[in-house]
This record gives sequence, structure tokens and C-alpha cells, in this order.
Amino acid sequence: MAPTTTELAEFQRVLAQLRTSAVALRQRYGDAAVVRRIHNDIERLDIDAGELSAVVPTPRTGDDARDDVVIVPDTPYDPSLWQDADDEGLGGQFRH
Repeated sequence: MAPTTTELAEFQRVLAQLRTSAVALRQRYGDAAVVRRIHNDIERLDIDAGELSAVVPTPRTGDDARDDVVIVPDTPYDPSLWQDADDEGLGGQFRH
């Protein structure tokens, strides 16, 4: 069995809190369909976490870590990108 990672341990801790909250929802709302779905979702997450605990995490290499980096240029955007765009919340531009 693979050792528990910090991330997986944190996930399981939060899942336990979620389960406690779901029990409180069931007490408050009864056996409503939405409450049953929530409990079902939590059960599925628990099953997945159990399966994940048997998987050995893949170490990230330098190239894998670079996949998460998005470089945003400092240069100004081309003003034509904003042509015919409205400022949200300020209303549309009047067209004549």
C-alpha cells in the first residue's frame, strides 16, 4: 500500500468534515432527493479516495512542472481586440 500523501490526508480530512455536514443536512431536510444525491456524491468521493491511496504518486519532473506555468506578456494588448466591446456594468455604446 502506498504511503498517504499530505494532499490525500488533507482531502480525507475535508471529506470527513463534508460527511458531518451532510448528516446535518439530512437531519434538517430529511430524505429529500437532493440530500440523497449529496450523500451519494460523498460516498463516491470516499471510494475514489480509497482507490487513490493505493496509487503511488508520479513524481513531477522539470518538464511536467513547466506545463503549469503560463507566461503573460508585459506588452500592451492590441487595441483592436477590444473593438466593439462594451464595458461591463456601464451599458452599451450607442450606435448611430
